[in-house]
Amino acid sequence: MENRISRRSFLAAAAVSAAAAAMAGCSGKKSREITNITVWNYYNGDQLESFNKLLSTFNDTIGREQNIHVEGSSQGTVNDLETNVMEAAEGKVGAAAMPNIFSAYADTVYALDQMGLVVDLNDYLTAEEKQVFVPSYVTEGDFDGNGSMKIFPVAKSTELFFLNDTDWEKFSADTGVTYADLATIEGVTRTAELYYDWSDGKALFGRDAMANYILGGAKQLGCTIFDARNGKMTLHFDHDVVRKLWDNYYVPFVKGHFAASGHFRSDDVKTGSILGYVGSCSSATFFPKRVMLSDTQVHDIEMKVLPAPRFTGGKKVVVQQGAGMVVTTGTEAEIKASVTFLKWFTMPENNIAFSIESGYLPVTTAANDMAAIRASGLQLSKNMEQILDCAVQTVQENALYTPGAFADGNAARKALDYGMSDLASADRDTVLERMAAGQSAEKAMEEFLTDAYFEAWYQDIRARLEQYEG
Repeated sequence: MENRISRRSFLAAAAVSAAAAAMAGCSGKKSREITNITVWNYYNGDQLESFNKLLSTFNDTIGREQNIHVEGSSQGTVNDLETNVMEAAEGKVGAAAMPNIFSAYADTVYALDQMGLVVDLNDYLTAEEKQVFVPSYVTEGDFDGNGSMKIFPVAKSTELFFLNDTDWEKFSADTGVTYADLATIEGVTRTAELYYDWSDGKALFGRDAMANYILGGAKQLGCTIFDARNGKMTLHFDHDVVRKLWDNYYVPFVKGHFAASGHFRSDDVKTGSILGYVGSCSSATFFPKRVMLSDTQVHDIEMKVLPAPRFTGGKKVVVQQGAGMVVTTGTEAEIKASVTFLKWFTMPENNIAFSIESGYLPVTTAANDMAAIRASGLQLSKNMEQILDCAVQTVQENALYTPGAFADGNAARKALDYGMSDLASADRDTVLERMAAGQSAEKAMEEFLTDAYFEAWYQDIRARLEQYEG
């Protein structure tokens, strides 16, 4: 029987051959397959715009030269990202495929590493290439202490104090308080009480990340609450230290001196609920330009950036934040392409460009310097200059602290994060209800300010945290 090819098959084959010839033709070089890389992140607003702009630049330059194409995808908040990554890793129905790269904090990375899904980047970087980074940014991803690198640092942050300076100046002029009164945590507590009385019952202050306050504050006072080694945690929930933390957050919150009503404290500044907050330097891009007390009461404000307050006499310790990038298991081509992109992204000129537009700090020693940032030739707004100036100085003058990773670390951190803040919020609501019913403020909050009430909370939260010990 004679072998025949159909007209349709012939035309299809001819088209494929022609396309292949066209791709290889002009240069005379053999065509190479493009390696496609997906990156999941939690950036939003200006941060996302800046990241995507750099991603496009990579694709148009190094990516084109090396046949690499990187596709970015914002997953929403860092919690949304964490959820989506874990569902992908577990192969849940409806979950997307695992990305080649994703942003993550150490506890999430540790969990995925235990599943065998994380690449040790130490095998893809030389010692010289690793040495360009701020040392603590690299060791964050060394879970077993043998020099491994499971997290590639790309953008870091620390906490700063962001203040509605316009309305602060009125308060300062009438009372004599100064920025120096906000330099210590105890000073913020005292100043918030003055502001409450001066403003006829408004809160001065709020916090974005309670776990940072508790873990970082305890570290300043000489206590490591989550002592993590080799993936196991030993709890040090020192009674006196925790009481000091309680007295400088829960107590002023219940009294109405602190507040948290919006999704983030920048939202509370916008509505005039508070004057200032402690949050990540990367949150500065969301600081409002005006306060909207009502539809008709709107006024412009200026931002003042100050160092985050520290406990009086406490160690010079600040929180190290900012999720790094994780490369997931895949083909050798995918891993190498991922590393190529990350190396490019953290080149000083690219990392500085991202910092100037996002509020994040560069991760290399050379770029983490205001002289280098100013010398970049990139436009630096007045607000971003004071943000980065204060953040860089904070990082250079203090010890950086981030808790070590351990099994169920995310859950333990959330228990700590919400354990005090949720109770403070609920109890403040109860106080307001009682006052609305005719009770005096003192009577309404009396039961919440006793030693017995603290002791009951302390024992409860300690028992919950002990569940996560190794």
